Amino acid sequence: MAVKDNLLVAGGFQGELICKHLDREGISFCCRTSHDDNALTNAIEIFNTSSGAVHFMASSNDSGLRDYDMERFQLCNHFQFDYPVNHTSLSPDRKLVLAVGDHPDGLLVDANSGETLHSMKGHHDFSFASAWSPDGRTFATGNQDKTCRVWDLRNLSKAVHVLKGNLGAIRSIHFTSDGQFLAMAEPADFVHIFDTQSDYNQRQELDFFGEISGISFSPDMDALFVGVCDRTYGSLLQYGRLHNNNL
Repeated sequence: MAVKDNLLVAGGFQGELICKHLDREGISFCCRTSHDDNALTNAIEIFNTSSGAVHFMASSNDSGLRDYDMERFQLCNHFQFDYPVNHTSLSPDRKLVLAVGDHPDGLLVDANSGETLHSMKGHHDFSFASAWSPDGRTFATGNQDKTCRVWDLRNLSKAVHVLKGNLGAIRSIHFTSDGQFLAMAEPADFVHIFDTQSDYNQRQELDFFGEISGISFSPDMDALFVGVCDRTYGSLLQYGRLHNNNL
C-alpha cells in the first residue's frame, strides 16, 4: 500500500490494484494486473512525472514492473524481469528505477525503456527493500543476508557502506526527506537509524517486541513511525526526534 497527497493505492495477493482519492467518495479505479497464479503485489510507489502527471509503479511476484497513469487509469509501461520483483524505487530525477528481487544483484533500469543499465553485486541472498537518498546519487538495498548496502552512482563497483542487522533480512529502508538519516527495519524487533552525515558511524537501535509491517518518516522528519503487525503486540509506534542530539 502507498499514500501520497490525496491518493491511496493498495495491491492484493492475486494481482489486484485498488486506487482511491481520499477527498472523493468511492473507489477511483480497480483492476487485476495479471491472471498469473503468482501475481502478488509486492510494492507500490506513487510519483509525479517530469510533466507533473501522477503515476504509480507496482512491483509484482510475476516478475513484472508496471507503470500506471492515474489521470487516465492506463498502463503506460510494463517491464519484465527474470525473477520476482520484490521492491522498486524511482530516482529523484525520475530517470532511473532501482529494482531488487529474488536474486542477489540489484538492478539500475532506465525508467523509460526498461533497459538494465547496471547490476550491483555484493549481496548474498534475495533482496526485499530499496530506497534513494534525495541527493540523487546515493541509494540503498536491503537483503535477506541481514545487510543494507549503500551505493554511490559515481562508483558502482562495490557498496560504499555495509550496514548490518541483528537477526533477519532487511525488509524496509527509508531516508529522511533531507537525506540526513537512513532507517532500516528487520522482520521483527529491531529498527536501526543511521546518521548519513557521520558517514553512517553514528547509529541508534530501536528494540521492541513484534513483527514489523513497515516504517516511515514524517514529512517534517520529526517522527519515525513503525507498524507492528504482531498478533499480541500489534500497534503503531511513534518515535520523536530530539533536536539537541544527533539522533
